[in-house]
Amino acid sequence: MAEKEEMILPDRQVIPTDEYICSVLGDKQILWQNIISYVKDNFKDISGVWNYYNDGKQWLFKLTQKKKTIFWGAMLKDTFRITFYFGDKVEPFLENSELPMKIKEDFKTSKRYGRIRAVSLKIFSPSDVESVKKLIAIKIKLK
Repeated sequence: MAEKEEMILPDRQVIPTDEYICSVLGDKQILWQNIISYVKDNFKDISGVWNYYNDGKQWLFKLTQKKKTIFWGAMLKDTFRITFYFGDKVEPFLENSELPMKIKEDFKTSKRYGRIRAVSLKIFSPSDVESVKKLIAIKIKLK
């Protein structure tokens, strides 16, 4: 993330609702809705919640299955970002997946936070949504 991202949910007083999120995403709202619908339709015990985080001064969407965090979502100017955190044991799963090589390479070279690394995608197209779906499936499979 070399360029500075413009976060669009910095106001603690404005709680993100589905309607508000759709209004700020514009034509990307269909991509966001596709991800959320996919999760609800295909996995049990999934829930998502918006929380305001003081360290980043913004609202983030946290998708969880029971106590396991699946991904974090952040709204950006003109789009949104989905970030997954994986331990080293995911590397063979990613390598053998049908994910784009760029995602695999980004994971290999991403900064380590202890024993975890991030896979972060800015969502611009249906192919990005398909990558998110594959990453969700991998994350849920891992114990």
